[in-house]
Amino acid sequence: MTTPAAHATPATILIVEDEPKMAALLADYLRAAGYASRAVGDGRLVAEAVAREDIALVLLDLMLPGKDGLAVCRELRAASEVPIIMLTARVEEADRLLGLEIGADDYICKTPFSPREVVARVKALLRRSRPPPPAQGPGPLRIEEDGWRAWLHGVALDLTPVEFRLLKALAEMPGRVFSRAALLDKLHDDARDVTDRAVDTHVKNLRKKMQQACPGEDPLRSIYGVGYRLDL
Repeated sequence: MTTPAAHATPATILIVEDEPKMAALLADYLRAAGYASRAVGDGRLVAEAVAREDIALVLLDLMLPGKDGLAVCRELRAASEVPIIMLTARVEEADRLLGLEIGADDYICKTPFSPREVVARVKALLRRSRPPPPAQGPGPLRIEEDGWRAWLHGVALDLTPVEFRLLKALAEMPGRVFSRAALLDKLHDDARDVTDRAVDTHVKNLRKKMQQACPGEDPLRSIYGVGYRLDL
């Protein structure tokens, strides 16, 4: 997961840690990475916090007053799929395996302790736990804008950045005919000096890749004297 956008509501990480200095250190690093955080120091308070608040991920210390981390993990897993990263000073393999077996998604040892590693693991786990991107575009076409990826009939399309922009522009208004000039405006971020005939080359390459994904079909149509449209 990339750092959350400045204008988006930051994901909230629940820090379950009974050492105030450690909790504050983690909160500082998470804040610097663009996340919000909330801290609790007693295992008995965790399930209620997760149920009451919009918690994106739980950093769960193993040794806690009130209820230990393993018991908390079991309690959370009985009611929630919230991602859990266990933090512990225990380094024995059996402890790590037990934590993972009862539902923790990741496990970080505190000796040695690296707040940067914790933040990196948080980002990676949130990225993996995101729901599949919603379908964008008509019918069998799926476009993941953040990942610059696209699928047609479930087949991944190996697109260049320009081809991706071209497909996205056409898919946003399926059935509409776009002139070469209109498409050219959408293909490049800079003001490079290219002719609108360059669109023909990109269309040709994109069409070839789409036909490989759906043999016998030609969803990218040429409208003589006008431009191009996507029919799916």
